[in-house]
Amino acid sequence: MKVKLSRHAGFCFGVKRAINTALKANSVSGSVYTYGPIIHNPQVVKDFDVKGIKAVEDLKKVKSGSTIIIRTHGVPPGVERQFKTKKLKVIDATCPFVKKPQEYVRQLERDGYTPVIIGEAEHPEVIGIKGYGGKRTIVVGTAEEAAKIRSVRKMGIVVQTTQSGSNFLAIMNVLSGKSMEFRILNTICNATHERQDSALKLAGEVDIMIVVGGKNSANTKHLAEVCETTGVETRHIESASELQTAWFRGKKTAGVTAGASTPDWIIKEVAESIKKL
Repeated sequence: MKVKLSRHAGFCFGVKRAINTALKANSVSGSVYTYGPIIHNPQVVKDFDVKGIKAVEDLKKVKSGSTIIIRTHGVPPGVERQFKTKKLKVIDATCPFVKKPQEYVRQLERDGYTPVIIGEAEHPEVIGIKGYGGKRTIVVGTAEEAAKIRSVRKMGIVVQTTQSGSNFLAIMNVLSGKSMEFRILNTICNATHERQDSALKLAGEVDIMIVVGGKNSANTKHLAEVCETTGVETRHIESASELQTAWFRGKKTAGVTAGASTPDWIIKEVAESIKKL
């Protein structure tokens, strides 16, 4: 089986930065935690756990004075206040590109706009961004959801960094009739654009696309969705162990791409396993 790798796949700048930050902190401190998974990849989280870097959601499990690292997706200001109350040493590994919509939402609120976040309401990044707005802040994930929100005088738009451009445009087509005044801040990360464009191009050159990454990773899920729009058979897996021989019968070429939280070694393992099928 011939395998083609996407030009843009695997760790992005923000993920590399967060992982290096956590490893550095662990080298100088004996009690290091991350608030939630540092990134959405189970293999990395498991490796961190082995190294003594524990992912926690319940601060009752964290002793005062411990080091806690804010995950790449960020957290709401209320959570940061809890860190201070517990006297934790805080290291902020929030991706700089996630910081932007956080800051924009706070400013939109101050300027009298109703902030609207285009993204997945239950995703940690969106929860964190929403925390920087007030009670008026709205989250919409689909054009259908956008159609149900009420019209407002002034609307400010930010976007989850890993959203697909097509979903952003579909929602904006609906929101355009919901206000007389807009401030639109397209905060989709450039790395997301590159990864999706590269995957889309590759999908047109192969018989099957294998998308590698955590099942709870938003950017990986959107990568798979982008590939599916081409009509090519697309499979989303977390590791090589999920590959099935039946997927490749009658096919000559497989394309491999990966989400921003997927380590290089997993991508290589998947590619090598496909070649042997």
